[in-house]
Amino acid sequence: MCSGSSIHTRTELFAAGMTRRAIESALQAGRLVRLRRGIYADADACEPVMSAALLGGPPACVSAARHHGLWTMAAPEPLHVGLRPRGHRRGTGSVPHWDHDVADTFGVPAVAQTLRQILRCRGVEDFVVALESALHQRKIGSAELSWLAAHTNDTGREAIAFARSDAESGLETLVRWRLRGWGVEVRTQHGVVSVGRVDLLLGERLIVEVDGADNHASPDHRHRDLVRDAHAAAWGFVTLRFDYAMVVHDWPTVELAIRAHLDRGLHRA
Repeated sequence: MCSGSSIHTRTELFAAGMTRRAIESALQAGRLVRLRRGIYADADACEPVMSAALLGGPPACVSAARHHGLWTMAAPEPLHVGLRPRGHRRGTGSVPHWDHDVADTFGVPAVAQTLRQILRCRGVEDFVVALESALHQRKIGSAELSWLAAHTNDTGREAIAFARSDAESGLETLVRWRLRGWGVEVRTQHGVVSVGRVDLLLGERLIVEVDGADNHASPDHRHRDLVRDAHAAAWGFVTLRFDYAMVVHDWPTVELAIRAHLDRGLHRA
């Protein structure tokens, strides 16, 4: 999450009591940055916020989610920009959101509004991943959840009812969401004897670990993962381990592997 997000119009600066001379002085001192005619940024405003302002509004959707520090599945580009219903997008290459949720011309939407934009733009999987990230980080409360449920569709409400606050990664959320309706109990961050907490435990014996590249790519991490899997096997558990690329880009292979183990009853005690 980047700090500093204040974008000001010249009119707003005048209304706050600044004169033209004071604005020029702030520019020369580096306290303000002129983005374009009549639009200024605080010196500590982060790059995505300034880039969005140059395009006509604040970061929106997954770009706003990253600004809030939420986990998203979308690649960083292109930038999503929020615009008022009659707003004007400047330039090309961004994803515009003409949205009534954009109440302030340059104000980054609140977490609940951001999640609503994600559902509309990216679909329910991106939505539930960002939602559980917000719940885990305590960045959305019961009042905001109630607003979100009242201002979304049945699919969104299903995801809200499904969501929980103990998911520690977006991959974990995504796998659990895709396993719903399979008729198997799925526990998250569950303690396993001699192993510790595992990402997902299906039934009583099938462990599913989802490895983000940043956390498991090094030889040391790989060795620790193998030791964990061996300890799990010694206690009668079966471990399936998938990485980000498999979960996000090759789900059919992941699904076939899990279903094969379930069909053989390897999740039962």
